[in-house]
Amino acid sequence: MEKIKEFFKTFLLIELLKGMALTGRYMFARKITVQFPDEKTPQGYRFRGLHAQRRYPNGEERCIGCKLCEAVCPALAIKIEVAERADGTRRTTQYDIDLTKCIFCGFCEESCPVDAIVETRIFEYHGEKRGDLYYTKPMLLAVGDKHEAQIAKDRASDAKYR
Repeated sequence: MEKIKEFFKTFLLIELLKGMALTGRYMFARKITVQFPDEKTPQGYRFRGLHAQRRYPNGEERCIGCKLCEAVCPALAIKIEVAERADGTRRTTQYDIDLTKCIFCGFCEESCPVDAIVETRIFEYHGEKRGDLYYTKPMLLAVGDKHEAQIAKDRASDAKYR
């Protein structure tokens, strides 16, 4: 009896009709595709994109040169050199991130005691050569200066939910 049922299922193409019914059901449903350049998908405040360095409100850079972000980076994408200033404080002379190595894990952001290095919501960046994705300290500070309002807003949202 089972063999007869299987024969009729195969002969009448029951699986094919079920598949076509499923396709037809979704063909006339509302589309959920986002037309990327024109439409943007909403992002969470913890989205990890392009790195940025922040400054204090008085304009001084936040990074104290503790090298925790360099030590915790699993991809070894961060390179830091530190010098002591005349007033006895330490600041970075070189802070480089190679985004071709970076895995955007966020460990650098979490390890920073002064909230100097952050990952922004920016994901629309590119490089035509490998060197274009090697971000230096002035480039990171420029990204931070440009997007400080959004970074501060995301930080406030993050603190609210901790």
